Amino acid sequence: MGQRIAEIDIAGSPEATWTLAGDFGGIADWMPGMDSCRVEGENRILETMGMTITEKLVSRDDATMAITYAIVDGVPVESHEATITVTASGDGSHVTWVVDAAPDEMADLMGTIYQQSLEALKAAVEG
Repeated sequence: MGQRIAEIDIAGSPEATWTLAGDFGGIADWMPGMDSCRVEGENRILETMGMTITEKLVSRDDATMAITYAIVDGVPVESHEATITVTASGDGSHVTWVVDAAPDEMADLMGTIYQQSLEALKAAVEG
C-alpha cells in the first residue's frame, strides 16, 4: 500500500475552507472533473468522466476539521482511504489530503488528482 500527501496553503480562514472541504456531499462544487454528487446514507455517489464512483464516509470531525472516506466501488483499487484536514496557518489555512491506496500506482494517481483538486479548492475559497 502506498501513501501520498497533497497539501496547500489557502488565503482563507480555516472555517471558510472547512465549509467547502468538509462538506461530504458538496465535492462536485469545487473538484475538477466531477459531473455530479449525491449522498445516500453514508455513501456519496460521484459521476465523473463516464464513471460512477461510490465513496463511504468513514468519519467527519468538525472540531479537528478532518474528514475521512474510502472508495468502495467504481475504481480498480484493492484498498483506498483518504483524509482531508484543515488547520490554521498564519492568517489562512493549510489543507492536507492524505491517501493510502493499493496498488501503489493508484496511490500515485490519487496523489496527483488530489493535488490538482486542492488547487481548485484554493481558487474556490479565495474567489
